[in-house]
Amino acid sequence: MVKICVIGSCAMDLVVTSTKRPHAGETVLGDNFSTVPGGKGANQAIAAARLGAHVTMIGCIGEDFYGKAIIDNLISNNVTITFVDSTSDVSSGTAHIILAEGDNSIIVVKGANDKVSPALVEKALDTIKTVDMVLVQQEIPEETVCYVSDICHRFKIPLLLNPAPARTISKTVIENAAYLTPNEHECAVLFPEYTTTEALRKYPNKLFITEGSKGVRYYDGEQEVLVPTYKVNAIDTTGAGDTFNAALAVALAEGSSTQQSLKFANRAASLSVTKFGAQGGMPTRSEVEVNL
Repeated sequence: MVKICVIGSCAMDLVVTSTKRPHAGETVLGDNFSTVPGGKGANQAIAAARLGAHVTMIGCIGEDFYGKAIIDNLISNNVTITFVDSTSDVSSGTAHIILAEGDNSIIVVKGANDKVSPALVEKALDTIKTVDMVLVQQEIPEETVCYVSDICHRFKIPLLLNPAPARTISKTVIENAAYLTPNEHECAVLFPEYTTTEALRKYPNKLFITEGSKGVRYYDGEQEVLVPTYKVNAIDTTGAGDTFNAALAVALAEGSSTQQSLKFANRAASLSVTKFGAQGGMPTRSEVEVNL
């Protein structure tokens, strides 16, 4: 069983479903409202645990109802929560999600996720040194992402950086990461000086650009390769990217080839969209393997 450490956000998703997405100044009637646990960090932690990894989560929640629900959900999915801190200074993070017209729109309120500090990561350093892969995203402070990249580089721990939401990242962080998984928009923010092809060639077998329903593109050292996704009946695309990142991390940590790892990650992500909620459709290991 590989060991994965996820450093990132924990949140409660407040989800509205509607047949129509409102324009500015417009009110529309929704079909349903639900609260479900989310946050990119917690999503990736739970996805990795369901795929058979031993997962440690590093994050922060508020001392409120949502925070307790987030913790209970992590525990029920076999995620180690020793380094999930709590604070009374600010509420738990929330994501406000509209599901309409076959896609989602999301506003994230970071809340306690802004308290995921280098000091909190430092507390977990002895554990981090023992893991096979670290995952980090960008719903936590930039200084923490930089610190994580430094310690992973220092102790030679593979770091998978999911650069979402999009923001500029220092060259040092990019170089320290073993793997980068932006979508097309995030890639343009990361590498404004390069075309997609130039960026891929600069980072062979490291830069994986997700292209939605088309699949994932990377450069294998000789040519660009597009690993296609799987066709499914999508119910809710929230969390598909997080499932992809978690599955990719698990497969790579287990020693699978790049091509095999991307195929595994694409299949896990495709299954995740067939049910409601960011975590609702996240598959187990057996579900992915039977559908490969």
